[in-house]
Amino acid sequence: MRIKSLVAAMAAVASLAPIAAQAQAEENPWMVRVRAVDLLWQNGQTGAVQALNVQAKNQWIPEFDVSYFFTKNIAAELVLTWPQQVNITAGGTNIGKVSALPPSLLAQYHFTDLGAFKPYIGAGVNYTVFGNRQNFYGGGAGLQVEPSSFGVVGQVGMDYMFDKNWGLNVDVKYATIATNVQTVAGGANVGKLTLNPWMPAVGVTYKF
Repeated sequence: MRIKSLVAAMAAVASLAPIAAQAQAEENPWMVRVRAVDLLWQNGQTGAVQALNVQAKNQWIPEFDVSYFFTKNIAAELVLTWPQQVNITAGGTNIGKVSALPPSLLAQYHFTDLGAFKPYIGAGVNYTVFGNRQNFYGGGAGLQVEPSSFGVVGQVGMDYMFDKNWGLNVDVKYATIATNVQTVAGGANVGKLTLNPWMPAVGVTYKF
């Protein structure tokens, strides 16, 4: 009985294979984007961080994104860049920098019944890794940030497709990113820097 069931299951899978192959041939599920992103840090502060007015400085960064479409409407997007140098200021004076690597993974819903105009919404998670953590105040104040931050990210955007492959992308994301500022000696918290950036972006879309 088990052998017959296995044979029947294999036959069912085999019958679906041509349909899957035809769907794959009709539309490739992969899409990539290259964006220029304006990081607009919100810079919420507590404790000594607020008293010193410690802030991350706004900046432009490059971004590379890979999307996979499970259906014509449902996709997953991996948002990537390389570690970016973030300038830290206190009272408007530059006091050093840390590096930040902020990959995000989002689930998206794409609206596909508007012709070349293809808006979408997305939500997911962000994991930011901080490097050179003691590289502000020149080490003189003996302060550092935490090694990483885990948060959520939301997204709205649109692609305007010029043809079946190439398009213009406009996108806005908001992520929750925060880190405690600590003394290097002993690791005592002196306050929190809540970065929570808005990330408006513009870029180029290529659908395979």
